[in-house]
Amino acid sequence: MGDAFVAVEAGDEAAFTRAVEAHRHELQVHCYRMLGSFEDSEDLVQETFLRAWRKRESFQGRSTFRAWLYRIATNACLDFLDSHLRHPRNPDPAHVARPIGSALPQAEIPWLQPYPDRLLDLAAPVDAEPDSEVVARETIELAYLAAIQHLPPRQRAVLILRDVLGWPASETAALLESSVASVNSALQRARATLKQHLPERRLDWAPTSDPSEEERAVLHRYMDATERADLNGLAALLREDARFTMPPEPAWYEGRDAIIASWAPSLVGPNALGNLKHLVTSANRQPAVAAYVRAGDGGDYVPLGLDVLRIEGGVVVEVTSFAPRLFPAFGLPPTL
Repeated sequence: MGDAFVAVEAGDEAAFTRAVEAHRHELQVHCYRMLGSFEDSEDLVQETFLRAWRKRESFQGRSTFRAWLYRIATNACLDFLDSHLRHPRNPDPAHVARPIGSALPQAEIPWLQPYPDRLLDLAAPVDAEPDSEVVARETIELAYLAAIQHLPPRQRAVLILRDVLGWPASETAALLESSVASVNSALQRARATLKQHLPERRLDWAPTSDPSEEERAVLHRYMDATERADLNGLAALLREDARFTMPPEPAWYEGRDAIIASWAPSLVGPNALGNLKHLVTSANRQPAVAAYVRAGDGGDYVPLGLDVLRIEGGVVVEVTSFAPRLFPAFGLPPTL
C-alpha cells in the first residue's frame, strides 16, 4: 500500500501502473466471476485500471490498495451489466435432445467462456495480504460460474465478495454504498437462488485445486476413444444422465444416448470431420481437451474446439464444448 500511496501522491503514472499490474490476474478472475466471459473480463480489467488512474486521488490509504481496486473493478462490472442486459436463455425444445418424459434442462448461459488454468495459477495476490486468496476449484468451475449468472448483478457481487472473497458485511456494504442489513438480505437471497441452479451433487465435490489422477485417466480415455471414433468407448465413459452443451449454440443434449447420437455423424460415416488429434489442457480447475482436425491425409491439424469435462465417480457427467477462439489464451499452438 505504501508504494501505491506514494505513487498516487506524486502523480507517478509509471509507478502507479506497476502497482495496479501486480493485481491484474486476480482482478481479472473477479471480473470473470461477475461476467462469466473471459474476453469481457480482459476488457473490464483494462477499464478498472483506467478508472483507477482517473480516480487515483480517491485512494487515501484508509483501506488496502487491493481493496480499493476491487471496489473499482466491481463497480465497473456492475456498470457493464447495466448497459449489456443479459438473461439466461431457456432452451428451445426443438434444439433439446433428452430422454423421453424428462423435464426441460435449466436455462443456458450463451456468453459463458472457459478460463485457462495457467492464468488462474497467476491469480493469487503477490503481496501476502491477510485477505489474499487462492482460486478455489469450487468457486471457479463452469457449473458454479453458470449458476451465479442467474443472480441479479448486485446479488452476484454480494455473493462473490462475501462467500468467495470472504469480505465482511460492513466492507461489502461500503463498496456497494449500501447498508449491512441490505447486504445480508441480498446474500441470503443469492444463496437460495444458487442452490436451485447448482448440480445436485455439488456439495460432494472435493474442494481441490487440480484435476485428480482419476479425472486425468478418464480424460485420456475420452481422447483416445474420440480419436479412434469409438462410439461404444465414448458411451462407456458417459453417465446415463450426462449433459452436453455448446455455448453459445442453442443445442442441448441430455442423456448418454442423445449425446452419442449427436456425436456420431462427426466421427463416423461420410460426413465425419476427419482425422483428430488432441492436447491435454485444463480450464476452470477442470480437465479439458483441445481438439484439432485434419481433413484428408495431408496438411496440418487445425483447431476444432475445446471440451471441458466434469467428471464424477470415474465417469463423465458433463461436457461443455467451446469454439477454438480462446486457444491463444490457453497457450495452445495454432496448428499441429
